Amino acid sequence: MAFFNWFNKKNNVPEEQLQETKSALGKTRENIFSKLSRIVAGKREIDASFLDEIEEALLTSDVGVDTTIEIINALEAKAKETGFLNVEELNSWLAEVIANLMPEINAPVAPDFTLEGIPRPYVVLVVGVNGVGKTTTIGKMAYQYAQAGHKVILGAADTFRAAAVDQLNIWKDRAGVEIVSHGMNADPASVAFDAVKQGVEQNADVIIIDTAGRLHNKVGLMNELAKINRVIQKFKADAPNEIILVIDATTGQNAFEQAKEFTFATKVNALAVTKLDGTAKGGVVIGVSHSQNIPVKYIGIGEQANDLKLFDKYSFIASIFQS
Repeated sequence: MAFFNWFNKKNNVPEEQLQETKSALGKTRENIFSKLSRIVAGKREIDASFLDEIEEALLTSDVGVDTTIEIINALEAKAKETGFLNVEELNSWLAEVIANLMPEINAPVAPDFTLEGIPRPYVVLVVGVNGVGKTTTIGKMAYQYAQAGHKVILGAADTFRAAAVDQLNIWKDRAGVEIVSHGMNADPASVAFDAVKQGVEQNADVIIIDTAGRLHNKVGLMNELAKINRVIQKFKADAPNEIILVIDATTGQNAFEQAKEFTFATKVNALAVTKLDGTAKGGVVIGVSHSQNIPVKYIGIGEQANDLKLFDKYSFIASIFQS
């Protein structure tokens, strides 16, 4: 009952959404939950060997070194207070600790992608390396915003990759939204400026700007993103309202390095984690969010447009630890 008591106090996510997340996270759940159950079986005390096994289970699930160390230190302190924890108690305790380590998202978006009480247009800059599903995530966001009745404009500022522009055009048609595109090798900042300008002039609700996904070097990345920020602020002083970093859960530890690079280059204030349904490395969601102090806003748990979900950390954690 310990886990259910914790979850019921914290969570207000519909049961359908919880089961959907639980199904998508099957591989991660098997990787973490089953390991913890095996470790606890037959144990009677929390000793150095027990802590080492828990640490290994978390690290091999890509929770990350810094986050794992913090969890282990807290577990050691907890053991001195209460003694040994059975499987259910351990899972409930880990769930609560991890929930406290992950920052809350201050999302101006409801689960149905409606916007409440924020200035329009809401300008979103999306960053991330090539191949993580950045452009697809943008398309899914545009689709769901449009389905909620919002006027959406896309800015195709990843002008170094023809496929990115082509992808956005496909999503434009699928979602029934508008796009600003200057074609290949155009100045990304110019595209971003024109997208914001058009959005303001047309009373758009949401402007979503794609950016180049090249991690060529920190200086080049910083300069490019800083230029985009400067030029769009000439037309809308508070833009971008949100900078979302897209990471691919299947890349494991590489996602940590990408997060460091992009948070060094720009003020990322939200994460979107893709491909969670196809990996046992879902612990990366916990580790990257905690280590960079960036809340997770979206998770991708499938190929369909509606499979981009607004993140709820309690349902996510429950999907891993609830038996």
